[in-house]
Amino acid sequence: MRRSICLTEPSFALAGETKTWKFSYTPATNLQKGTKLKFDLMMQDRSTDWEIPQTDPKINENLIWLTLPGGKNLTPEEIYLPKHAGPAFEFTLPSEIKAGEALEIFLGTPSKDLSKGTKSQTVTQRRRPFHLYVDTKGKGDYKDPEIFSIDVRGNALKSIRIFTPSLVSKNRRFDIIVRFEDAFGNLTGNAPEGTLIELSYEFLRENLNWKLFVPETGFIVLPNLYFNEPGIYRIQLKSSTSDDIFHSSPIKCLAESDYSIYWGTLHGESEKIDASLSIDPFIRHIRDELGRQFVGTSPFESTSETTNEVWKAICSNVHEYNEENRFTTMLGLQWFGDEKEGLRQLLYWKDNKPLMRKKDSKYTSLKKIYKIHSTKDILSIPGFSMAKGYETDFSDFNPEFERVVEIYNAWGCSECSEKEGNARPIKSPSGKSFNENPAGSIRNALNQNMRFGFVAGGLDDRGIFQDLFESDQVQYSPGLTAIVAIEQTRETLMQALYNRSCYATTGARIVIGFHIAGSQMGTELSTNNKPGLAFNRHITGFICGTAPIKEIVIIRNGKEFHKITPNQNSVEFEYDDFQQLKEIVLNSPDERPPFAYYYLRILQEDGHIAWTSPIWIDLSESISPPPPPPKKSKKKY
Repeated sequence: MRRSICLTEPSFALAGETKTWKFSYTPATNLQKGTKLKFDLMMQDRSTDWEIPQTDPKINENLIWLTLPGGKNLTPEEIYLPKHAGPAFEFTLPSEIKAGEALEIFLGTPSKDLSKGTKSQTVTQRRRPFHLYVDTKGKGDYKDPEIFSIDVRGNALKSIRIFTPSLVSKNRRFDIIVRFEDAFGNLTGNAPEGTLIELSYEFLRENLNWKLFVPETGFIVLPNLYFNEPGIYRIQLKSSTSDDIFHSSPIKCLAESDYSIYWGTLHGESEKIDASLSIDPFIRHIRDELGRQFVGTSPFESTSETTNEVWKAICSNVHEYNEENRFTTMLGLQWFGDEKEGLRQLLYWKDNKPLMRKKDSKYTSLKKIYKIHSTKDILSIPGFSMAKGYETDFSDFNPEFERVVEIYNAWGCSECSEKEGNARPIKSPSGKSFNENPAGSIRNALNQNMRFGFVAGGLDDRGIFQDLFESDQVQYSPGLTAIVAIEQTRETLMQALYNRSCYATTGARIVIGFHIAGSQMGTELSTNNKPGLAFNRHITGFICGTAPIKEIVIIRNGKEFHKITPNQNSVEFEYDDFQQLKEIVLNSPDERPPFAYYYLRILQEDGHIAWTSPIWIDLSESISPPPPPPKKSKKKY
């Protein structure tokens, strides 16, 4: 049986390339006069999409037209369909087309000036589809489409990214991944012939120097690297065909440590891939293109946002992609409650759990959700807590489930108000979107002895965030969460979150250590166990920045207590707070003892910020100051 033929010319595109693209369609049967052809570019309403062509032939630029076998050109009508991000283009045949005669649809320009053509999408994609629907009756009753496809490949080599661990131990081996990317962040092997990449290490002996070819795959894994001396290192790459030098994020090598730092996104979307529509490529994007070690899913619970079929696909992919010691997936959702409850990301410890829809009587309030779950079932993460109208006032704070709070996402920071020094406040100049409400201040909650660690969210355009792109809401960089844990398994990472062994950044992989009396961030201390804390808190830490560090601020009880201005990329510090604890403690609103808390806020010269989870110290009533040393008696001779 004879079949229609669909051919594209050229058969592949480079990402972001401007050209004229030809789609040749040879029907297997006659197409009568009045036949309608609908050409659909399959737009997804992303900034990375194929350029939408226009239909006015007088402009002669970024044009779509159809050429008949006799050479006559047709101009289409734009038609808009429900749930379509961009228009489709409909042609009506003025005469009969015989079987075997070719129709040609062009995207681009009739001129020879390539700059006037149509720009391809800026993300790579194998067999990128274009649909052509044919209705021989001319009534717009379209059936299954004919499908054209173009392979979209990486463009010319522009940059190199290096994914490394952030915290390693002396002589402990590790792997790194090197990605060769075009200007749009796609993998590419498109480099000048003979290009060599010189790999070297800062602060290591000179004989550790390699030369790498740019592989066709666009990436390479370098195994079994190690450092034989403690210190701070960066891996450096330089191309033989340019003067550009590329560095990895900092690597902190300790003499001995059981811990590593794992980077990921618990809550967030991607500008490149819509997780709600394509969960599989979204997870691969987070793992492979962004080089992260974990991801949490965060669809909104409503039926309009997440159908049962979508949730089933999310559950399936979370299970499939979870791989110990490589990549950790966590099943979660977003749930918005009443004025007191605010926005929550509910994160499951296990796979294949139900979507907690608020319309279900079991999930109408947080109290009901907490009642039917244990602390080994879910973590509840308050987010966007200072957004007016969606604020969380923490009046019903549950210390067992709410172990961490989202201090930052791409729509703003909820640490404190702008007047109190918030450099990235929730802000809408017109007031038509979200502005800050101090009732949701995380510092205020900490001052009331609510204890939680800090995580950061990414970019989100779903649910309550869906209209922000079209508004004047101030948008910042997507955040990152760092989890400090002994190994990379879901159970261990979730336990680390429960223990508040984590910190938040505005997107930079800033390596941080923060300790009081040898105990790390997220810890609760007491003068019962460490009486000396009543008289001195020995604070130590290290920061390895991705840019020069402008300031390190120790926040004590919600106020700036001590500031360090290193003006260099890396620093180690120690500081003793000798003020007696009883003079500075805050009174707890409940029966718990008076307390103090400390955390670090780091600001880089490039504007990136990091916040460590706090450390708390409880003051026992039985503590009294040490007796003065005995006076030495004078000897008489």
